[in-house]
Amino acid sequence: MLYLHAIGHFHPENLVTNAFLESLGIETNEAWIMERVGIRSRHTVLPLDYIRETKNKDPRQAIEAATLSNAETGARAGRLALERAKLTVKDIGMVLSGSCSPDECIPAEANRVAEALGVDGPSLDVASACSSFCSQLYFIEAMRPEKLPDFIMLVNPENSTRVVDYSDRSSCVLWGDCSTAAIVSPRIPGPWKVTSTYLKGEPAGADKVKVPRFGHFTQQGAEVQKFAVKRASEVYEVLRADWVKRGGNVNDLTFIGHQANLRMLEAVARRCEVPEGRHLFNVDSRGNVGSSGAPSVFSEHWGSDQLGQAIALCVVGSGLTWAGALFERA
Repeated sequence: MLYLHAIGHFHPENLVTNAFLESLGIETNEAWIMERVGIRSRHTVLPLDYIRETKNKDPRQAIEAATLSNAETGARAGRLALERAKLTVKDIGMVLSGSCSPDECIPAEANRVAEALGVDGPSLDVASACSSFCSQLYFIEAMRPEKLPDFIMLVNPENSTRVVDYSDRSSCVLWGDCSTAAIVSPRIPGPWKVTSTYLKGEPAGADKVKVPRFGHFTQQGAEVQKFAVKRASEVYEVLRADWVKRGGNVNDLTFIGHQANLRMLEAVARRCEVPEGRHLFNVDSRGNVGSSGAPSVFSEHWGSDQLGQAIALCVVGSGLTWAGALFERA
């Protein structure tokens, strides 16, 4: 079993509204965007003037234009997590990182985040694109506790607007930037405990969602939407069954899914008959922020009774992968 001590998040300041996207002249508007994906706004590390002038035709320029790096945004989320957990960087004995678009091939991005925070300990990447957070939990839970330090930070620094083609209306309406950081322990009790994890994959679907090196994000939209609904529903049903088996009430279980788009999430909630008021999301105002989407919803509601007694966190990602974790109040 793992204990969750805190989650932190960070959203960059610049805001990409639907009105801004409409001003780019890419044949999109508020009605079209809301009907298809239900997203009103997204945050970005890119200057809006850069997007307006270049539409990010060359992602290599976006790395230079960005106001913040993955290490910087990951560290900011990490500091909030440390504050909430009432811990210091000296308490963290390991950092794991995973995202959709890391800054470098080597070193591991976890090393950059640890360096920015001042953490002294082994740091490595465990990444499965948008499902990275639950993949990290799955692997940490499976490890021998005596091999692990008291506190581990799981970071998901996501600044994927840097790989978005802003002349492509089908993708640029989706993506936003956000970073999250969670602090877990294999032995020291915290306010939440992780009582179940789940991880599955289908490598034959690897070409359906891609970000090539120095290229733009692409996906086979209709197929990916169908996959996301099916697999996120599968994860929720498995975690719900675990919760009920443990004596829990379905009405006390909150669904937090991968924040791909609002219409996908609504489809999962209908399919799984999620009880009224037990579905939390932020994709309508934050956009698809990759692996930090679901944990950022958790973080934005940190300390709130809206979270219920348990959380089924259900995510899907490129690979193809799907994963989840059941959190219960300790």
